[in-house]
Amino acid sequence: MANLQSPIPFPDYPFTSYFLDRSGVRMHYLDEGPTLPSSSGSGSGGATGDPVVMLHGNPTWSFYFRRLITPLRQRFRCIVPDHIGMGLSDKPNDKQYDYTLDRRVDDVEALLEHLGIRENITLILHDWGGMIGMAFATRHPDRIERLVILNTGAFHLPKSKKLPWQLKLCRSPLAPLLVRGFNLFARDAVKSCVTRRPLPPTVRAAYLAPYNSWKNRIAVLRFVQDIPLEPAHRAYATVSRVQDSLHLFADRPMLICWGLRDFVFDHHFLAEWQKRFPAAEVHKFEDAGHYVLEDAHEQIVPLVERFLA
Repeated sequence: MANLQSPIPFPDYPFTSYFLDRSGVRMHYLDEGPTLPSSSGSGSGGATGDPVVMLHGNPTWSFYFRRLITPLRQRFRCIVPDHIGMGLSDKPNDKQYDYTLDRRVDDVEALLEHLGIRENITLILHDWGGMIGMAFATRHPDRIERLVILNTGAFHLPKSKKLPWQLKLCRSPLAPLLVRGFNLFARDAVKSCVTRRPLPPTVRAAYLAPYNSWKNRIAVLRFVQDIPLEPAHRAYATVSRVQDSLHLFADRPMLICWGLRDFVFDHHFLAEWQKRFPAAEVHKFEDAGHYVLEDAHEQIVPLVERFLA
């Protein structure tokens, strides 16, 4: 059951919150869009319009997409979840929730099933959202109409790319202290993932607000630990399956907007996308970083609006 709450008082986040119960763990999501005057909805606000599903990564949350939601909800049904342990979703421990890629995909699948969304889906994907979203897409390729790709991956680490030292450090024995104790992963992200201009203090605070304690930083660490670098890793087979199935979407319209100053999802990842989808519309932003929607929203929002139109 989705529980309605008041709009969350974060800057530029004037949206209504809903929650889906996942075996006692609440998954927060937004359901924004045109509404029918007397619609009973599907446990949410009764939004109509073709669905646009936006999936965030680590350590962001639905707040990352706020500048896209506001214009797109005039015509489209915008579904924007917070992955379990992230954003305004519950932060369960390891006994209450299995922090794995497959479980993330199950959550997205369950949410869209709950909302009755089974066709004409546009996916907008960033960071881990790319892997989660494309894993869902390969389960239901007939449901996907269009794809918007923002500094993300849906395949193994390119052979030409080395894992950045920052991620290696966050996978080391020191990781619990650094990531959950000092919150270095999230705190560094609000500084290093934007390159055009610093984030305003209120925006930095909004990104960090969900991760205000050791307990509430569990998913931030688990996401880093879930990067599959060797075949024995539990997520490796899923990533291989998705990677080998990307050809199923060669005929779908794709928009790629890429910040070239991203130190993780850099030109090596962009080259992989372009190799697999040579017909994609690609826009590169030389001075934008990993949080490309923060750095280049003035250019990207109109591009996405035109692409969806």
